[in-house]
Amino acid sequence: MAQESQKSMQKQEEDKQAEEKRQEERMIRILSQDIEGSMRVYPGLTKIKGVSWSLSNAVCKKLSIDKNRKMGSLISDEVKKITEFIKTPALPGFILNRRNDFETGKNKHLTGTDLELRTDFDIKRLKKIRSYRGIRHGAGLPVRGQKTKSHFRKNRAKSTGIKKKTKKQT
Repeated sequence: MAQESQKSMQKQEEDKQAEEKRQEERMIRILSQDIEGSMRVYPGLTKIKGVSWSLSNAVCKKLSIDKNRKMGSLISDEVKKITEFIKTPALPGFILNRRNDFETGKNKHLTGTDLELRTDFDIKRLKKIRSYRGIRHGAGLPVRGQKTKSHFRKNRAKSTGIKKKTKKQT
């Protein structure tokens, strides 16, 4: 009897390990971003462009998902909940990445290609109106007041070498 129960416990443990291995091999797709199943939820959500650590933490708290769970263990309903929450987060404005939008004046949160496009349009607008920031963007210089004496040097790797002497042909 004792041997049978020990064997059944070993089989259950092996099945559990095999299930965990399958979940780790899974890839989860959230907002057109593939995330490895072996990652934990908290750092895994930050792989999505536009999702910061603070937003990832807020998602875990609001949807009551354990931060230490593996991404591969999430079921499809939880993935849908996460996706919908990130698209329209019901959070205070300081966590969102687009506060007081230039066009609408509302707080938004952008992710993925929307964020990239909006950033490009903002930079183009700054260049077009010839603001200081726009000029700095156009010149490829730092925009936020960093010093430039020793940093932001271009063509450092392309140093000129010593020319080799060629033999005179007589």
